[in-house]
Amino acid sequence: MIEFLKKNIFIITISSITLFIGFLTFLTFIDRSFVQLNQKNLQYLLILNIFLLFLLFAFIFAEINKSIKNDIDKDGLSSNKRYITYFSLFTLIPSILISIFSLFLFSFALEKYFDKKITTVVNNSYKLAKDYVEEVRNKIEADIIMVAFDTNKSANFLNDNKKEYLRFLKTQKLIRDVDQIHIIDENKKLLFSTEEIDNYVPPVDKALKLVLDDDRPLKIINASKNISAAIMRLQAFDDRFLYLVKYLDKNISNYLSESQEAINFYYVVEERSTGIKISFALIYIILVTLLLFISITIAIRFSSRFFRSINNLIFASTEIGQGNLNTKVPEIKTDKDMEILNKNFNQMINRLKNQQEKLIVNERYEAWGSLARKLAHEIKNPLTPIQLTIDRIKTKYFSQILDKDQNDFSENLKIIDNQIKQIENLVNEFSDFARMPKPTLKDNDLIKIIKENMNLLSQIDKTIKINLSQSDKEIIFKCDKEQMGRVFFNLIKNSIESIQQKSDKIPDFSKKISIEISSNNEHIKFTLEDNGVGFSHNNELSEILNPYYTTKKYGTGLGLSIVNKIINDHRGELKFFAITNGAKVEINFVLNGN
Repeated sequence: MIEFLKKNIFIITISSITLFIGFLTFLTFIDRSFVQLNQKNLQYLLILNIFLLFLLFAFIFAEINKSIKNDIDKDGLSSNKRYITYFSLFTLIPSILISIFSLFLFSFALEKYFDKKITTVVNNSYKLAKDYVEEVRNKIEADIIMVAFDTNKSANFLNDNKKEYLRFLKTQKLIRDVDQIHIIDENKKLLFSTEEIDNYVPPVDKALKLVLDDDRPLKIINASKNISAAIMRLQAFDDRFLYLVKYLDKNISNYLSESQEAINFYYVVEERSTGIKISFALIYIILVTLLLFISITIAIRFSSRFFRSINNLIFASTEIGQGNLNTKVPEIKTDKDMEILNKNFNQMINRLKNQQEKLIVNERYEAWGSLARKLAHEIKNPLTPIQLTIDRIKTKYFSQILDKDQNDFSENLKIIDNQIKQIENLVNEFSDFARMPKPTLKDNDLIKIIKENMNLLSQIDKTIKINLSQSDKEIIFKCDKEQMGRVFFNLIKNSIESIQQKSDKIPDFSKKISIEISSNNEHIKFTLEDNGVGFSHNNELSEILNPYYTTKKYGTGLGLSIVNKIINDHRGELKFFAITNGAKVEINFVLNGN
């Protein structure tokens, strides 16, 4: 997810800016943004919206086109493209239908919002609220006339008696349902009141001046404090004024202000309904476009991850069908199940390749074995008569030859005799190769077999140091002891001969052979390194296991072929490596393998 955000940061930024401008346009249409509501600003905002929308479309198209080229066309799998198309269509069609339905629903709801009945209700509700407030405020005017009338009529009765005034005013307060009744002079000094002097708030000077020479009541409204008051001159008294205070409900003014704001907003929205629809459509298009881009991009990523693996498997299976077992399925980062499938497919290819190589090796050995049997038979038959003839020639003619020629005669017979013995050795190796029996598998300690052959071969050249490194005290392996001994004997003997061959050219160097053997639950690994002549070219590594291929002066080329056949019969693999100043041999035996 983080990688996706980083890769598409520019598109996400453009989308965010476009979305912000869309919302700003919407808020400006309803006069709720920091941009002033006028025709010029709205035109600028709409042009900016359209420009950003086209810019967003261009970048999204370029990004999707790039993803298709990189992730779909590159693989060349038709099913990949088909599934991407289906996925995109299944995402696109519902989104478009939902968009059309939502825009229609919004338009319908907006039209209903401005229905004549709703407009009437809005206007009437505001008028009722306003009339109610006016009624409450105007009532104070009627109340003060009635209280003034009663006060003037009771002038003789009151007679400046504070106690009587208090009783009278409290009765009037109760009857008229007002909150405060005060009698003040022209200096706003409190003469009599229903309240404590601390609760008395005098009227403004301007209000008092207006009633000094006027017998009509004056209404005083303090909307911020929800107070409705009235002041009136008392005709029966000199320099006395009646002052009434009525507290309105503390929420009434707020309700009225809110109602005024609501009705103003209502008519602004009605006036700008077309623009609101346009801005809403822009916002919706931006959101749907962004969601479509995300869904299509995810579809391409998902499909490419999945189908690239399928495509690799198809190509690999095609190559295998054509006989190329050297092919491999690339191990790419994908779903866990597909990674397991790729891994198992590669393992299957390796098994097929190993089985094919073993089959080829077995067929090759059978062919060479058949040839070896025939050669041994054809060559061995004339060897005995030749040897007998030489013996007769030596016995019959040696005494008849002049003394000066007897040495030459003996040397020639000796050469012939040596060549016959070499041919006999070759025939014996042919016979051994042809008669190689199937191994008799028993539990044997490989370390013990190696040490026995090391001790035996160390007598050939005591100047060569042979070191053995082992992971365990003993390594038990089910094998044919005699054949496995032959493997280690041949390999160590070849290293000794390679070092001796090098010492003929370079006498003074440290002669050494390093042997290492280790095991785990799955494998036994045997490694031998020497600092002999090594391999002169790569062809030796590819041909060294072929029967009758040899680099030795008197070698038959059968020793390593026999070794390789024994190792194959024991579910093992023999490898040769050219290293600096020497050669390396590696054997891997598979434990509990197929």
